[in-house]
Amino acid sequence: MAKLLLKNTTLVNEGAIKEVDVLINGEIIEKIEKDISDPNAELIDFKGNYLLPGLIDDQVHFREPGLTHKGNIATESKAAIAGGITSFMEQPNTKPQATTIEKLEEKFAIAAQTSYANYSFKFGGTNDNLEEIKRLDPKSCSGIKLFLGSSTGNMLVDDEAVIEQIFRNTEMVISTHCEDEGTIKKNLEEYLKRYGDDIPIRYHPEIRSSEACYLSSSRTIALAKKTGARLHVFHLSTGRETELFRNDIPLKDKKITAEVCIHHLWFSDEDYDEKGMFIKWNPAVKKASDREQLWKALLDDRIDVIATDHAPHTLDEKRNVYTKAPSGGPLVQHALVAMLQKHREGKISLERIVEKTSHNPAILFQVEKRGFVREGYYADLVQVNYGEPWQVTKNNILYKCGWSPFESTSFDAKIIRTFINGHLAYDQGRFSEIREAKRLTFDR
Repeated sequence: MAKLLLKNTTLVNEGAIKEVDVLINGEIIEKIEKDISDPNAELIDFKGNYLLPGLIDDQVHFREPGLTHKGNIATESKAAIAGGITSFMEQPNTKPQATTIEKLEEKFAIAAQTSYANYSFKFGGTNDNLEEIKRLDPKSCSGIKLFLGSSTGNMLVDDEAVIEQIFRNTEMVISTHCEDEGTIKKNLEEYLKRYGDDIPIRYHPEIRSSEACYLSSSRTIALAKKTGARLHVFHLSTGRETELFRNDIPLKDKKITAEVCIHHLWFSDEDYDEKGMFIKWNPAVKKASDREQLWKALLDDRIDVIATDHAPHTLDEKRNVYTKAPSGGPLVQHALVAMLQKHREGKISLERIVEKTSHNPAILFQVEKRGFVREGYYADLVQVNYGEPWQVTKNNILYKCGWSPFESTSFDAKIIRTFINGHLAYDQGRFSEIREAKRLTFDR
């Protein structure tokens, strides 16, 4: 790979914004300083546009293998790099599920051939695969995923003795989906009696309630404290849950961390009438007051990471009645621009966006040489321009499912270019035919 010289960038990185040039030599960032010259490098003039480290999305569902009518690693990773996401960690609830090392490695083999973005895969914990968990290589797998509330894929882990044994037998990050199954079942039965299968979507946050989330999260955190496990709670959706997390120690020293997703920061229960099943997620989008408390916890560092929980379903699937419409939606293409819009509104600084989407996932999962713009690191980079407002339409949606909860939304920021390991993978709407994505490795 040739040298690239990125001139006149406005770099957002490690809590600062500064004007610099960046020299890329092959896969690696060689030099970061002002007024770099190199006659052997191809020059790309940023003209003052922002340069960000590529995002690391710690929670996506790309649906391959077995569910590829919804999406696949190629289509969804392509949408991801168009959205500035250069690395992803995919979840185990595919068909077959990634609950053995053999099935996990089969997913890695698919990604090695088809992924546009750097990749890793979570290993799925079950009620009976503890011995497989013990055999995992912590340097080559992003971590373990436990569904402590049922969701797409029926991977519910509900044996408390097994959960404790998993917590005691790994030093890897255990990421959890926390919703109390008993509470949800009881709530659902009440609404089925009233409405049958066609339950109005506005009751989704009452069925998958705040109480269900808090019961599961608090119980799981108590177990992590008891066992000393390294716990990461996925997709917080309630204000009450934020009280369970600390902000008085550095992230690198935290053993219990939290994530919030784009949809819980953007939507509220006030949007169900307009968006319907297209904002049906598990956990549910809840009250505007919950959203505000999530923002507060994000900004005061009780919440450490912003992710997408990208989970595409077809339009036909989403158009079903409540009990048959699956939960989840596609988000990787629009996650960064959505957060940049919130910056434009004064909600969050650019530095904090970069911290929560790039730096912190790298620190939390101990990703090797990614998540920062540093000399000697892989050149996973994103160019952003605030001067090109645009609107999400059917014609510019890249997800295989063909829809977005952001359809008709206008954004002020636009992703111009995305570099993967020093390779210009996405350039002003065009994708390179060459794929230079790599399997993520971990400094553990």
